[in-house]
Amino acid sequence: MSLGRRLSTFLVALAIVLPVCLAGRLAWQSARDADAGGASGAPEASRASGTPSPGPSPEEPDGEGGPLEGTVVVLDPGHNPDNREHTREIARRVDAGTHRKECDTTGTATDSGYAEASFTLDVARRARTLLEGLGAEVEFTHDGDRPYGPCVDERARAGNEAGADAVVSVHADGSGGGDRGFHVILPARVTEGSADTRRITGPSRRLGEHLVGAFAEATGSGPADYLGGSVAETGLVVRDDLGGLNLSRVPKVFLECGNMRDPREARRLADPEWRQRAARGIAEGVSAFLLGERGSVRTDG
Repeated sequence: MSLGRRLSTFLVALAIVLPVCLAGRLAWQSARDADAGGASGAPEASRASGTPSPGPSPEEPDGEGGPLEGTVVVLDPGHNPDNREHTREIARRVDAGTHRKECDTTGTATDSGYAEASFTLDVARRARTLLEGLGAEVEFTHDGDRPYGPCVDERARAGNEAGADAVVSVHADGSGGGDRGFHVILPARVTEGSADTRRITGPSRRLGEHLVGAFAEATGSGPADYLGGSVAETGLVVRDDLGGLNLSRVPKVFLECGNMRDPREARRLADPEWRQRAARGIAEGVSAFLLGERGSVRTDG
């Protein structure tokens, strides 16, 4: 058998085996993290506080030699829990690629006061644990360690400067009651001002498609039912008005995990066990994308 055919056979086998191993490893870690993350019968108010999940214990995989070793993932927890105390600062206008817009916003919240910024930070921390366990290097745009922000242009710059293989900005929507489901926002093809997304629209769409499938399977949620038939079918939205996407030079998407203003969805988002499943969906979607891109590079080479 020629070297080319042997390489092709190896890649096919790798494509079959890796996802199975990956799913098993993520499920094992997810179960451990969920046990450690607060599913202990505590009152709902304390369980929904957004307290970060604990890091891996010494006996958990440290990621060395994992399938994502050599990759860089940037997670962007939407908004900042302290933005409410800095309304003047976050109202400052910054470059969004095709226009100028506010540095950041406070984000939304459930009727009971559980803030989007607390939700996004908790889910991102849980996803980081899973991805690092698979060998990825994970960076944050912020980790609750800033008085406010960062601004949308800084968030995009963080992924660019890290040379990220994938960036996911984690959010939750603030639509009306009765609106349910998640969706992934993709960058439109924009070449205006300081925005040039031509090189990232393709890989960003592939990242988004992987996220839709993995997130739906992990959480049991369906695509948003309030954004039109196409979104309900695909879970994907394309936008050209988000600075975090317009200014990105690396594959990037926004994930709106659910609608915090719908009472039923709010209960799910406030549940730490569901947030662990959301983190697993993110980790599995990102992993599938990265492994697929790595396989494509090898095949093309």
